[in-house]
Amino acid sequence: MTAQYVLTLSCPDRQGIVHAVSSYLFITGCNIEDSQQFGDRDTGLFFMRVHFSAEEPVTVDKLRASFTAVGDSFCMDWQIHRADERMRIVLMVSKFGHCLNDLLFRSRIGALPVDIAAVVSNHTDFAELAASYDIPFRHIPVTKDSRPQAEAELLELVHEENVELVVLARYMQVLSDDLCKRLSGRIINIHHSFLPSFKGAKPYHQAHARGVKLIGATAHYVTAELDEGPIIEQEVERVGHEVTPEQLVAVGRDVECQALARAVKWHAEHRILLNGHRTVVFG
Repeated sequence: MTAQYVLTLSCPDRQGIVHAVSSYLFITGCNIEDSQQFGDRDTGLFFMRVHFSAEEPVTVDKLRASFTAVGDSFCMDWQIHRADERMRIVLMVSKFGHCLNDLLFRSRIGALPVDIAAVVSNHTDFAELAASYDIPFRHIPVTKDSRPQAEAELLELVHEENVELVVLARYMQVLSDDLCKRLSGRIINIHHSFLPSFKGAKPYHQAHARGVKLIGATAHYVTAELDEGPIIEQEVERVGHEVTPEQLVAVGRDVECQALARAVKWHAEHRILLNGHRTVVFG
């Protein structure tokens, strides 16, 4: 039986990395299906994603054990995953449900390689929507005083459900620095503009007041710096002078859904590698 795998790695760039990886895969009886790499001259780092196949008795555990020597020799930060494994995720939402609804639907039709472990919200507005998809709904109210307990409950859920990614699908609560650090590289947010423009309340009304000609949305990893995490994907739509603030909101909903869905898909397919404050995204 043939199984599909994905190897991702980053390390200081030097000669012999591609040769070492391809030689390892050949020796272990694997066949490379697709390979992409990028050397960043600014940081001196090398990034690589390899999609390969292998016949039994090769397993992901055996691959991880045997690749360790290669990884150590090049000081690699690396991972090997089964390509057919669906990533366990949690969706978090507040009062705006367009991104939540979009991700639930995409998951249902197989457009996203994810299993949604739960929908978490500080409100109860979308409990019925989650139930219509047979997804558990967890109401975790948040106040200034209860924030530590709420975040502890979220972390417990992540641990119990083996969650690999938390998606802020228009979740409007600021996360603590501690939570951001503990889930570093495992939280994606959608921001309703090009970062860092139009922060705060009513961003589309701010955009209308400035006479913008492009409406944008940015999907990014969450860090302790509000809306300043490494950017994964951005989407734009051109608008004219006649567009009202309400029409801008409608356009914004669409671009937010598109940018966030692509970011979640790429993360679940192990196509994104962190490069300091930036990302490398293999298509």
